[in-house]
Amino acid sequence: MMLLGIVLSIVAFIWGIFILSEGSQPVLGGILLGLGIFYWVLPLWLLIAGLKVVHPNEALVMTLFGKYVGTLKGAGFYYVNPFMTAAPVAKSSSQEFTTADSETDPVTGAKKAAGNLPKKRLSLKTMALSNNKQKVNDKLGNPIIISIVVIWRVHDTAKAMFDVDNFVDYLSIQSDSALRNIVRLYPYDATDDEDANEKSLRGSSLEVSARLAEEIQSKVNVAGIEILEAKITHLAYAPEIAAAMLQRQQAAAIVDARQLIVEGAVGMVEMAIEKLNEKDVVDLDEERKAAMVSNLMVVLCGNRDAQPIVNSGSLY
Repeated sequence: MMLLGIVLSIVAFIWGIFILSEGSQPVLGGILLGLGIFYWVLPLWLLIAGLKVVHPNEALVMTLFGKYVGTLKGAGFYYVNPFMTAAPVAKSSSQEFTTADSETDPVTGAKKAAGNLPKKRLSLKTMALSNNKQKVNDKLGNPIIISIVVIWRVHDTAKAMFDVDNFVDYLSIQSDSALRNIVRLYPYDATDDEDANEKSLRGSSLEVSARLAEEIQSKVNVAGIEILEAKITHLAYAPEIAAAMLQRQQAAAIVDARQLIVEGAVGMVEMAIEKLNEKDVVDLDEERKAAMVSNLMVVLCGNRDAQPIVNSGSLY
């Protein structure tokens, strides 16, 4: 019908020009010329208005007189009802937009036109959200500085466009809230030797990341967002307790090292006494054994190289 209208409008346009050129019926010629122009422009406008081009990993959320009717997904060339319009994508308040033609819109993934015009193409690409570092108290009440990166994409275009005001800002706020909820369940580092299975933010990164992703996903389902991954990108004690915690870690490391050294020294002393007795190298009484054990322990456990003293006499 549209093509027929275009053909008829062209015929009327040519006929009107022919009549006006003869000058016999100027009124009829003017009417035919006007109808030809009108019915040629209207179908052409309807034809052009209904043409839509969708690029890879983009979507157009279509509405008809304010009612959601569907989403165009998949790269291709489409023709839709010319009265349908694509819903504009809300801009994130955390993003800075300029009028540069070469600037890329991080929400839609498309080039931004001059004048900050609203974008109507919704990006379906996998994107990363990295919020600022924030101070949070862990399970033990210690203040820590932590930040995460969330890998996400739009799963339900209708929910993302119509169920929340701005799905990017919504995701950012919910990520901060979920981070605080999860961090309160874990200490920064496991320090209780009695509980070998104690989880911590530093030592159980995979479990913490999985729980973070689940927590964020439960909060952003309403926005049609799918959380692919959530990982900790920065983890440190707050400056006010960082020095004290560093001394504590150093002390724990020194104690562990000393314990290992003592265990090794005792084993070496036992082996030395056994070998001496086994091969009858020397007959040692209890007092001589005690002296030898003392000397070996000093040599093996000392921080500095031993300074041997040669005894030319007897112990008695």
